[in-house]
Amino acid sequence: MTEKPASEKMHIIHDVKRPMLSDYIEELFDDFIELHGDRYFADDHAIMAGVATFCGMPVTVIGHRKGRTIEQNMDANFGMANPEGYRKALRLAHQAEKFHRPVINFVDTSGAYPGLGAEERGQGEAIARCLYEFIELRTPVVSIITGEGGSGGALALAVADRVLMLENALYSVVSPRGCASILWKDPKREGEAADALHITAQDLYSFGMIEGIIQEGQSNAQLIRNVGRALRDQFAELAAVPDMETLLQKRYEKFRKIGVFRQINQQENEGV
Repeated sequence: MTEKPASEKMHIIHDVKRPMLSDYIEELFDDFIELHGDRYFADDHAIMAGVATFCGMPVTVIGHRKGRTIEQNMDANFGMANPEGYRKALRLAHQAEKFHRPVINFVDTSGAYPGLGAEERGQGEAIARCLYEFIELRTPVVSIITGEGGSGGALALAVADRVLMLENALYSVVSPRGCASILWKDPKREGEAADALHITAQDLYSFGMIEGIIQEGQSNAQLIRNVGRALRDQFAELAAVPDMETLLQKRYEKFRKIGVFRQINQQENEGV
């Protein structure tokens, strides 16, 4: 398959016919029960979370929710979660830890909601709390970036033992539109920014920041089957880890090595 540039993948992942969280839940999980609220402020519809069974195994499913119509997207705030959404996700993650259920995260957001109310209610703290507590969560965690993986809003649900990306997904420290707005004061240059950022699944895999790329196939049905197969494979590997302490140590080391570099002096650099 010919590798597509990030600017082209942006159009693919924004196609409303592409599978969304509700489609994965309907096709891959049995007996899904949605749970609501963060027990502090409200129920954020940008985050859907609940319990289900996957291949007969009880699991907790958490993900960014989007819609196919303008009304659905407005209800879900276009997948941009408020702090109560991340607090709901963390509440469900700790519930999974208590009952020894693996956690499956589906990531698809341009970023956390940056509105005044969200900032007043502690958006940065809510995201930081997810990072801090997911790294020590005492149950296996697998995250799949299915579309957009923008900034801290995506990373909050991507601290996991295994992070996978669909082949056309993007994952970045900032959305391409946000990058273009900051650098060039022109959001219309988002395609140019996307190509410059090196944010495709293939880029991230080459950097060692994700564990695998899920091929999408020729249809939505094939895509969802491939996601299910990838989840089964990952949980089979995680089940072979001898104990929880080993799992936590591997998870910690996995993220600690990201961004590590070695300084070399001029003499060492000669001939390179």
